[in-house]
Amino acid sequence: MSWSVLLFIAGVFVLAGFVKGVVGLGLPAISMGLLALVMPPADAASILILPTLATNIWQMAAGPSLLPVIARLWPVMLGVICGTLAGAGWLVSAPGHFGTTLLGIALALYALSGLAAIRLAISGRTETWLGPIVGLVTGLVAAATGVFAMPAVIYLQAIGLEKEDLVQALGLSFTVSSLALAVNLASVSALNLSLGPASIGALAVACTGMWLGQALRLRLRPETFRLVFLLGLLALGLYLMARSIV
Repeated sequence: MSWSVLLFIAGVFVLAGFVKGVVGLGLPAISMGLLALVMPPADAASILILPTLATNIWQMAAGPSLLPVIARLWPVMLGVICGTLAGAGWLVSAPGHFGTTLLGIALALYALSGLAAIRLAISGRTETWLGPIVGLVTGLVAAATGVFAMPAVIYLQAIGLEKEDLVQALGLSFTVSSLALAVNLASVSALNLSLGPASIGALAVACTGMWLGQALRLRLRPETFRLVFLLGLLALGLYLMARSIV
């Protein structure tokens, strides 16, 4: 890779890491979209695996109540694994524009509903059967687009998690999704190991951006965080729609 491409990759991951540090998500979507400008999607996903996995493990481990979150969400995580593995090869062979557009629309509509104070709530009884379905659909979407956000983000907010628990739950979900996507790519020989040095460099700059973003998030009040979170989702949704059109 030329120096200009390497500097571009570094800038992408600083930005994506910062956004993830503030709102708890966005690194795969931002990185996949911008890296696709200079490389094939499978290569972008290969570079993305290590930074995504490491930053999500950090986000998952840094929260206050990991074991209760795992105990509550393991059916969702099982669904994520099954869905991601079921879509093996989709990121390489199937056109992703349609799925990316739908993903962007869903994120934007959900953010707008939240900004309009329309609150979704899922009861414990509904959570029992809905969680695995949400996980399965999230995994299928990740297999097609390389983005792990939907509909898991809506579900995790709707079950009533507090700010730090929500961020930790997102870290858990994205960690599982990252590992499953790596297996997905490897199963169809699309995981480009020669990009390992670029992935390690991306990890370093993504962690720098994430540290800065976390420092900002910890200073935010819960209501301010919710506003920033929803605005971040809206921007992410609009970005994904614009990316698929362009």
